[in-house]
Amino acid sequence: MTDFGSSAAGKKGGKARAANLTKEQRSEIARQAAVVRWSGDEALPIVTHGSPDHPLLIGDIQIPCYVLDDGRRVLHQRGMVNAIGMSRGSSGGTGGDRLAKFVSGDRLKDYVSAELREVTGNPLRFRIRSGHLAYGYEATVLADICDAVLEARKAGVLQKQQSHIATRCEILVRGFARVGIIALVDEATGYQRDRERDSLAKILEAFVAKEIQKYLRTFDLEFYELMCEVRGEPLERAKKRPKYFGKLTNNLVYCRLAPGVLDELKKLSPVGDRGYRKTKLFQGLTPDYGHPKLKEHLAGVTTAMKLAKIQGIGWDDFMKLLDKTHPKFKPMPLFDGLDAAERETD
Repeated sequence: MTDFGSSAAGKKGGKARAANLTKEQRSEIARQAAVVRWSGDEALPIVTHGSPDHPLLIGDIQIPCYVLDDGRRVLHQRGMVNAIGMSRGSSGGTGGDRLAKFVSGDRLKDYVSAELREVTGNPLRFRIRSGHLAYGYEATVLADICDAVLEARKAGVLQKQQSHIATRCEILVRGFARVGIIALVDEATGYQRDRERDSLAKILEAFVAKEIQKYLRTFDLEFYELMCEVRGEPLERAKKRPKYFGKLTNNLVYCRLAPGVLDELKKLSPVGDRGYRKTKLFQGLTPDYGHPKLKEHLAGVTTAMKLAKIQGIGWDDFMKLLDKTHPKFKPMPLFDGLDAAERETD
């Protein structure tokens, strides 16, 4: 867990750091201190490094990060709340109250220290370079929260609606570990002096973006509800999604994306011993080309099903129209050895 240290140690570290500052840096700190004194809140720490224009990028999440004049590394409150997939709540749009309630709630109480409850309930107040007030937490608090959430998930005490937070926390922890070992190697070899300033942040961004892609919802409930309505089936099946829905989806979507796509995706995610695939077929598509093409095709099929519903067209007639507007691709020679019957039923 986070080592919060003592105020004396913080002051000693601040003095040691001040001795190594350049004339320009000391002048900037003095200017910021003047702004703080003028504002009537002299006790607040001041940012020496970092700005909102250069946030830490984690996937599509931006977290403004700073180093304070006492040496503490902090993450901005709003960005940290977004990083774990939590909505902001009602504390001025920052989500600090929501985070504090989550950390102190019954689901995490056995996995959170008193110190962590204290710091999340009382976020740091500091001044950025413009002199404006900001709220945040020491950077290690994010890792501590992730650890607590994952322990709670392991114990099976998280609510279903909190599962996405656990997924995000797992991705973040794995990302931090990867970047951490790279940073240690760079420090040991001296390469940290030669690498690009944001190279570690880029590694983290690329890893997390790739991992989060695995959990994006692609086939929403509307798609399956429309399929039920056009087929004349009960809407309840849209939520349960019986196994034969997979074959219908293959017919509507993957057979019509591009030649050989369905066969290749099946190779990437074979059926396991229990009759299910470990990953969804769409997770094998490339994020820069395959996934956008899938979304584009889904939009077309969904629109066609909406029109069929409005006009009262049955499933068989709808499929005839779909074969004209979005025809299936013929199997590529590469896949001629596959069982023909499987291709027909899929």
